[in-house]
Amino acid sequence: MKRWIKKLLISLGILAGVLLVANFGLNIWLKTQLPDYIKKNTDYKISYKTLDVDLSTGNILATALSVNSKNPQNTDVIGLQGTIDTLKISRFGIYDAIFNKKISSSDLLLAKPNLNVVLAKPVEQKTGKKRNPFLFENIRINDGTIAIFRPTKQKFLSVQHLDLFVENLQLTEESVESKLPVVFDRYSIKGQKFFFRPDEVYAITIHSINTADGQMSVEDFKLIPLLSFDQFKKFYPRKTRLFEFTIPRMDFKDVVLNKNKVSLANADFQNPVLTVYNTGIKTHKTEKKSNFEVDLENIKLNNAVVKINKPDGKNLLSAGNLNLSINQLVFTKETSEKVIPLGYKDFTFSGKNIVYSNHQNIKIGSVALKPTSGEIRNVVLTPAAPVNERTTMDVTTNHIAFNINKFDFIDRKLMLDLKDVLIENVNGTIKAGSHTKPGNPGPGIIHSVIVRKVSLKNSEIIYDKGKQPLAFHDLNATVNGIEITPKPNNQGLSLNVKDYFLTTRNLAYKTQFYHISLGLLKLNKNKIQVNNFAMKPLISRAQFIKMIPVERDLYDLKAGQIIAEGSWDLFSHQKFINASHVTIHSADANIFRSKIPKDDPKVKALYSRMLRSIKIPMNIANLDLKNSVLVYEEDTPESMGPGKLIFSNFNMNVKNLNSAKAKGKPTKVDIKINCSFMNLAPLAVNWNFDVADQNDGFVISGRTANLPASGINPFIRPYLHVTATAGTIQEMLFSFKGNPAGLHGTFNLKHKDLKIAVLTKDNHEKKGFLTAVANVFLKSNSGSFPEAVTVENVERDPTKSFFNLFWKGIELGLKKTLIGKNVEKTEKTVKDAVSSVKDVKQSVKEIKNKIKDSKDKQPDPKPQREKKKGFLHNVFKKKDSSGME
Repeated sequence: MKRWIKKLLISLGILAGVLLVANFGLNIWLKTQLPDYIKKNTDYKISYKTLDVDLSTGNILATALSVNSKNPQNTDVIGLQGTIDTLKISRFGIYDAIFNKKISSSDLLLAKPNLNVVLAKPVEQKTGKKRNPFLFENIRINDGTIAIFRPTKQKFLSVQHLDLFVENLQLTEESVESKLPVVFDRYSIKGQKFFFRPDEVYAITIHSINTADGQMSVEDFKLIPLLSFDQFKKFYPRKTRLFEFTIPRMDFKDVVLNKNKVSLANADFQNPVLTVYNTGIKTHKTEKKSNFEVDLENIKLNNAVVKINKPDGKNLLSAGNLNLSINQLVFTKETSEKVIPLGYKDFTFSGKNIVYSNHQNIKIGSVALKPTSGEIRNVVLTPAAPVNERTTMDVTTNHIAFNINKFDFIDRKLMLDLKDVLIENVNGTIKAGSHTKPGNPGPGIIHSVIVRKVSLKNSEIIYDKGKQPLAFHDLNATVNGIEITPKPNNQGLSLNVKDYFLTTRNLAYKTQFYHISLGLLKLNKNKIQVNNFAMKPLISRAQFIKMIPVERDLYDLKAGQIIAEGSWDLFSHQKFINASHVTIHSADANIFRSKIPKDDPKVKALYSRMLRSIKIPMNIANLDLKNSVLVYEEDTPESMGPGKLIFSNFNMNVKNLNSAKAKGKPTKVDIKINCSFMNLAPLAVNWNFDVADQNDGFVISGRTANLPASGINPFIRPYLHVTATAGTIQEMLFSFKGNPAGLHGTFNLKHKDLKIAVLTKDNHEKKGFLTAVANVFLKSNSGSFPEAVTVENVERDPTKSFFNLFWKGIELGLKKTLIGKNVEKTEKTVKDAVSSVKDVKQSVKEIKNKIKDSKDKQPDPKPQREKKKGFLHNVFKKKDSSGME
């Protein structure tokens, strides 16, 4: 047993001796032969002052080390050039270095290195050949100056006064190809004057970097364009933007570089300034997908400034005092394909003095956002310049707030669900542009937008379209359940509104001729209330007549209250009106028409056709006009003032006012009118038509009683030059049927002691002869039971209104009743009588002229002849002065 132990000890001693001799011999060999060996068997040449190698541990210590590439032009290997004051390597893989040409070590210490490193060019993808990498578990650099160059000798990265500790550092061509020259697990770094050039456009400079207890501080970070904006547009004509970015200070920890991924946490960026220069080039889609990934946890930007310029150099957007905090911000291959290429768990954002300048200027005093809500204060919108084609706003609001249920993108389209939106104290003018895009716009980027509640409070808004301002005062509105979705086959967008409520006071609207005002408007999906409606002319009647090219009505309207109840939808794709009751109280309407302008040559549709032309389903079960006044005035070039018809105490009921488009709803319209005609006699009218009837037939009938004949003088006297001097219309009945071609029916008039007078054109004097002739043919009494007359062959002028046709029927009925059934023959007789009177008058004038001529030829007339001529002259003069015409 002792003998075996003795042999073992002897063997170990011999082995130790061999190792000692080998180690001693190796050190002698390394000191004398290693530089030549490296020079012959590697791509580098080195020299050093001292070199100690421990063969058993693989530790190497060298001083005053110098290293250079044998062939600096060879870009297939990493190029090295420089000096190292002290090099210490622990557990160096000597076997791998000699036989596998693989440099690896557990620890590397470089004291005061001054190195230039030229990166090898990427491996060709066809061959797939891998170069020999450097593998270091740990690396330390003290007070180093290092510069890394691309294979083209362009500087890639440099740093001075570098103190570095990196755990598990790897420098491989894979990392180079991913634009990450190094990857590691943990680090500690301190240095100055960092320079990094990621591409041909930008350079990154850092004044100093320092780490302590895992926390890194960076001073004066700058992303600097290497080209001027003009050069950038010239050399990169397809690029959309050029960036410039400075951060005076930023702090973060836990930086991890792993292949193509950069991770860091608790980053704090102080006073960053970002400037973006837009080239005006539209973004071009590309199929290239990014392999670069960023994972940032707890990122903060404090007091940031953002400036975005237009292609002409003017300001597009500027914002100051921006503060952003993001939790778990990620940029990956998956997120890069989304509309917003970033993912996050949570964020908060705030900013002040935000200014956007385009055709519309926007100034925001402050904004605060987070994933679930937002608040904006002191918003000012002003037009940048007059642009008639676009809608512009000159509006202020001091508060906008909203809460978000969901915000996402599905198939690169926006899906937004807002819980509520509050807008307060909006004040200003919205001016509509004249330009409207043709066709129906597509859905764009919208998948669906839902706004569950919108509230507009205490606002004063003027909407001006074509110099016709609509003013809302004390406007308050709430809209519930707004939903915007693409129409089927992407034919535009559809809008649906579940419910809404709006109130406004002193609403005013101006048009070319009118000022329209409402004392109060209340509106929701089931009820409309309007108080103190007024529609007043802005100009006089004389001005109106001069301004219109063809005859047209001028309205002066008032109504105490208008109430509508039912249901309607005017926002969605399937619009409809279904009102159970509409009531108009205390209306006062004055309608004036002048016959001085030219007739309007346009064909006038009857009311059934006009209703049928309404494009949406409409049905109003009952429309009531109560306790109202209607005055119609009309003048002609020959009239002395307008004729006037007055309908007071006007009450009307309309049943089933419709557009013949509501399925299952009746289409026959029944109208009943009861009023006081000329404030003297009751008038009742029944009128009906079927909107669905393509022939536009109608029936109208009515009755009035106990009307003094003089009551219609205000209408007929001014321009017919006829006045009723006595008599009473005891009862008038009419019943007509018609269509767009004309009407027919019956007319019955019971009257007593009717007398008329024909007046001169100035309506001052009575024409005696014509008055006598007219009263001869006029039936002054109808008797107790007058027979109805037939009204037929009343043709409609298609350029005239329905009421023109109706009046023709009344006129023909009056003629047949008062003059006789052979009214045409009687009218001819009257005309012949008038013509005869005119002939007699002309003869008198001729005789006078002859007498005058004879007197001039006979200067000494006989007294008897003078007396005779004087007698005849007086006779004719008497006749002339009698008023015959």
